Amino acid sequence: MNNKKVRFCALFIVLSASVFSQQKEISAPIPNSKVDFKDRVVGISIVKLDDVVVSDSKFELAKEKASKIIVKIKADDLAKKSGQSLASVLSSVVGLEINGNQSASGKNMGCYIRGGRNRQTLILIDGIPVTDAAGINLEYDLRLIPIEQVEIIEIMKGASSTLYGTGAATGVITITLKKAGRKAIDGNAYFNFGTQMTSDKVKYNPQDFNQGFSANGSNKTISYLATINSTETSGISESKGLNFEEDRFSRVNSLLKIGIKANTKLNFDFFANYDKIKNNFDGTFDNFTNPDTPENVSNIEQFRFGFSPKYIYNKGELIINASSNSIKRSYKILDTWSNLVGNSDYNSRTTTIDVYNKYSFSKPFFAVIGTQFQFMEMDALSQYESISNNLAKSRTIDPYFTAVYNFESGFNINAGARYNTHSVYKNHLVFNVNTSFSFQKIPLKLLASYSTAYITPSLYQLYSPYGNLDLTPEDNSTIELGFEMNLLDKKINWNTVAFYREEKNTIGFYTNPDTWVSNYSNMEGNNHVKGIESMVSFAISNAFKIDANYAFTSANEQLNQLIPKHKVNFSTDYKASKRAVFSLNYQYLHNRSETYFDGGTNELSTTILEAYQLLNTIAKYELIPNRMTVFGTVTNVFNSDFQENIGYSTRGRNFKIGISIYL
Repeated sequence: MNNKKVRFCALFIVLSASVFSQQKEISAPIPNSKVDFKDRVVGISIVKLDDVVVSDSKFELAKEKASKIIVKIKADDLAKKSGQSLASVLSSVVGLEINGNQSASGKNMGCYIRGGRNRQTLILIDGIPVTDAAGINLEYDLRLIPIEQVEIIEIMKGASSTLYGTGAATGVITITLKKAGRKAIDGNAYFNFGTQMTSDKVKYNPQDFNQGFSANGSNKTISYLATINSTETSGISESKGLNFEEDRFSRVNSLLKIGIKANTKLNFDFFANYDKIKNNFDGTFDNFTNPDTPENVSNIEQFRFGFSPKYIYNKGELIINASSNSIKRSYKILDTWSNLVGNSDYNSRTTTIDVYNKYSFSKPFFAVIGTQFQFMEMDALSQYESISNNLAKSRTIDPYFTAVYNFESGFNINAGARYNTHSVYKNHLVFNVNTSFSFQKIPLKLLASYSTAYITPSLYQLYSPYGNLDLTPEDNSTIELGFEMNLLDKKINWNTVAFYREEKNTIGFYTNPDTWVSNYSNMEGNNHVKGIESMVSFAISNAFKIDANYAFTSANEQLNQLIPKHKVNFSTDYKASKRAVFSLNYQYLHNRSETYFDGGTNELSTTILEAYQLLNTIAKYELIPNRMTVFGTVTNVFNSDFQENIGYSTRGRNFKIGISIYL
C-alpha cells in the first residue's frame, strides 16, 4: 500500500472524527471488559484491583500467588509512553537491554536478558511463539511489531522451557495484542511526526511519520478488530560518518482479528496479519571498507494466520493455539571489492500447534498438561550459499506438565517438566521448581526457584555450508532468590532478585586455524552470568508516581558483549490536571565491550564503549475528554553524543508531536 495514501487516510479520519466528536454530547466512557484503548485516559490510577499474570502458568493467576517476579506493562502504562517504539518500552524494563534502540530505524536490534542473546529470549504474540526459521539464531525481528497494536506486555526472566519450549533460556516476552471492545462499532486513529537528528547534525524538518487507524466492535456472538499502521523515517545514516547518505525506513502493518462465541463455554478466535519492512542499510563497519552506500536495500515480508479455540468446563479450560508464519527476507548488497550488487533471499515457514489443558483439583491446586508441535523449514539463495527446503527442515513434539499449588499458609509452588523430541538430534528433558512464601502478618513475599531450558540449533546452523548436523541443544539453568514487599496499602512495591545462570554447549562459530575451515559447533566449557535486579514503584499520591529499577549483570568474557554491567531506569508521572500528564524518564548505561573485525589488521579487536545517560520527556493533554488526545515528546534532552555500536549513528535530541482520536 502506498505510504502517502495511508498517511492521507489516517489524517482524514483524524480530522473527520474530530469534527464528529465535537458534535456529540460528551459522556462517560463505556467500560470495556476486553480492551479499553487506554490512550483515552491520561491520568494515573492507583485504584487497587486484583492483578493477574499469565506467564507463570499459561493461565490467569493472581500476581501475589506467582512464584516469580513478572514485570507487567498494562495498557494504561503504554498510554503514558506515546511516541515510543516497542523496543524503547522494553529497554526500560529491569534486566533487559535492546541494543540498536537508539540507532537509525533500520538498524537490526539485539535483545539481551541476563547476559543472553536474541536466540535465548522467546517472543510470544497472543500466546504463540514467533520466530524466523531462516535466521541464523532463530531470532524474531522486534521491528515487525508496532506498539500501537499492543495492549499488554509481560516479561518473565529466567529459564522457562518447561512451559514454553526452545528459546526460553533467559526470559519470555509475552505480547498481547488489542482485541475488540463492547460497542457494536468503535475505532480510533492517530497521526504523529517528528525529527530525526544525530547530536552533531541539526535539522528541524519532520523526518519521522507514523499514522494508523483501527475499527472494532462486537455483539453477543461475533467480535472483530481491524488495524493498519504505517511508518516512514529518514534523516539519519545507519553508519556514522561525514556526508554519509540518509538511510530510509518504511513499514506497513495490518492486523485482522475475529472472535466467535459459540456458547457460554466455547470460543473461537481467528487472526491474520501482514507486515512489510523496507529499508536502506550500511555494510559492516571496519577500518578498511567504506560501509556507506545507497545500494544496500533490505525487504522483509511476514504473513501470519491462525486460530485459538477455547473450551471452558466445570473444573478447567482447554486451549489450542495454532498458527502458521512465513517470513521472506531479501537483500541487495553492494560488494565493495567487485563494485557489483548481489542478491540474497531467505524464506522460512513455521507451523506451531500448542494444545494444553488446565484442570483444577481444588481451589488452590491445578495442573497444566499439554503438547506442542512445531515444524520449521527454510531455503536460501545467494552468491555465497544455496540451501534447499527439501533438506533444511525440522520437527519437534514436546509433551509437558506443570502443577501449581497455593497453600493457605502462604506457600506457593510451581513445578513441572518438558520432554523435547527433535527430528535431528537426540531427545532432551528440562524441568523447573519455582517457590514463594507470603507472610500472613507482614507484606513480604520470599521467592526461590531453579529452572532449566534448552535452545535448539537453527536450520541455518544445521544445513548451511557452515552447518553441523552433530550439534546438540544449548543447556541453560537459572537459580533465583528474591523478595517482594508491598507497603503503605500497596502504594509502594519493592522487589529484588539475585540470579545465577549457567550455560553449557554454547553454539558458536569456529574456524580451524590449521585448515581455515569454519563451521558451527558446541563450545567446550561452561559460561555463567550472575546479577541482581531491583525495582521500586511509589504512588506518592493520586497525581504523582515514581518508578525506578537497577540491574547489575556480571558475565564471563565470552558472554559480556554489549551488556552493561550497571543499568538504571528512573521515571516520574505527574497528573497536573484532569486532562494533563507529564512524564520524565532517565536512563543510565554503564560501559560495554564490543568485539569487531578490523579490516586494517584483518583481526578481531575489542573496544570499550563509554557509559552514557539519556533524559526523555512526554507531555500529554486531552483536548476533548475520551475523544481527542495530543502529546509532545523530547528525547535525549541534553543531546548526548554516545555509541551503541562501533561505527553506527545514534540519535541526538529529537522532537515529536501527535494526535489521537477515538470515535
